[in-house]
Amino acid sequence: MASVTPIKAKKPTARDLLSGIKFIDVDTHYSEPHDLWTTRAPESLKNLLPRVIERDGKNIWVIGEDQFLFDSFASSSVMLDGSKARGVGFFDKDIDEVHKATHDTGERVKLMDDQGMYAQIVYPNILGFGGQRGMEVDASLRLASIQIFNDAMIEMQQDSGQRIFPMILLPWWDIDDSVKETERCLKAGMKGININSDPHVHGIPSLGEAHWDPLWALCQEASLPVNFHIGASDISTSWYFNASWPEMSPNQQVALGGLMLFATNTRVMASILASKFLERFPELKIVSVESGAGWIPYLLEGLEYMSNESDLQYETSPTEVFKRQIYACTFFERKNFLETIRQVGVDNIMFETDYPHPACLYPDGLEYMADVIAEMTEEERFKIFSGNAARVYNIDIG
Repeated sequence: MASVTPIKAKKPTARDLLSGIKFIDVDTHYSEPHDLWTTRAPESLKNLLPRVIERDGKNIWVIGEDQFLFDSFASSSVMLDGSKARGVGFFDKDIDEVHKATHDTGERVKLMDDQGMYAQIVYPNILGFGGQRGMEVDASLRLASIQIFNDAMIEMQQDSGQRIFPMILLPWWDIDDSVKETERCLKAGMKGININSDPHVHGIPSLGEAHWDPLWALCQEASLPVNFHIGASDISTSWYFNASWPEMSPNQQVALGGLMLFATNTRVMASILASKFLERFPELKIVSVESGAGWIPYLLEGLEYMSNESDLQYETSPTEVFKRQIYACTFFERKNFLETIRQVGVDNIMFETDYPHPACLYPDGLEYMADVIAEMTEEERFKIFSGNAARVYNIDIG
């Protein structure tokens, strides 16, 4: 009798493993169209707000009296045909050369459906991840730029059917305006704020000082998370440019620069914990965006050891404050991910893809994690890919 070859069981996909879980991607970016500001600006500001002009045969973003703001490329590694550029291949690719989902709400929702995403959190590009660019122009012009950007993001959230949630960009150089803008956008349904991590570079009190208490009090009361995206300040972006040695290739510079951007949020979170301001606001939610999670156990152990050696006292230990109030966003970590989430705490980690930036998980960020997802418990899967984000950002998942 001929032997029968047993049928090998089909390996479950990430979608199979996350069946019934509404995946929320907690870090994506918006590639601003050239006319985002000019079509919404009053006539008196059309030639002053962010816009694209040609200079020396090249398109660039400018603000004010043609003050350079940003190179005119769409900050997207996902091309118009859906392919992904590698290394420095995304440089010089303008808005009409990249995937329409980077800037068109309808196309973004279609992409989300194709990739099994229920909702996304969205961050900017042109004004800086924390709104730190354009500081050389008048404050009133900066404020108008921020407000018009937020208006466009309110439209995006509404047009997406409450599936895309951009974070509120703040005029952080003025605490009163920051509170007012947060209140305005909160009324429109926005779900969190996005802030510069190092305002003291510009002569403004650092985030641990009482100067910021009105904003923290508002965010705590309204349950708005405070998001610290990597590269959201002048200090953090300088790490990108200074990371590599001079002789290295452009691709090496991009790789090391991106890695150092991840590392900068370790400094930001350490400063937040060491400043102790969260002891005054024990229900304020803090999110470290695009920084990963593997560094957290080292940071907490190191901070507590060094604090003890320096005779610093905490009403609540940094580890307990972190578990109570701070959340980390991870995307490419696989090798030690299970150990990390179980050591840090499954309630403090959320998943992202960073679409459409060079390091993003694309075209299928969930499938990238399939083997790890297979080893998770049902509770871990739900919390990492949906439940934590729904709780932090107050998103209804039914």
